[in-house]
Amino acid sequence: MMDFNYGTGKRKNAVARTRIFQGTGTILINERPYEEYFPRKTLQMIVQQALKLTKTIDKLDIKVTVAGGGVAGQAQAVRHGISRALLSLDPELRGTLKKAGFLTRDARKKERKKYGQKGARARFQYSKR
Repeated sequence: MMDFNYGTGKRKNAVARTRIFQGTGTILINERPYEEYFPRKTLQMIVQQALKLTKTIDKLDIKVTVAGGGVAGQAQAVRHGISRALLSLDPELRGTLKKAGFLTRDARKKERKKYGQKGARARFQYSKR
């Protein structure tokens, strides 16, 4: 088996397990090319951001297993995972990736619904009279 670097990326409820190999620039997400998995151009851009920033887009092969959440959350989880894997490959990239904010785990999640209320913060309508 080839040697690889590993990184776990998370965003909302999406978890991306990323492996980086030396290669030619293939990105597979759940065994499918990333263009097929994320047909939307904005999501494809998000997936590539860390690689373009570090100029490693055509030097590495990437395999990602991503689960949970929606498409946007998954794309951002993939970016986070790629960034972390790149960091384990070359610690010198830390400053670059950190400045771009790709190493920070976006902790925002959906707040739970509370009992006696309509939603997380929305109350039921109240009538005084």
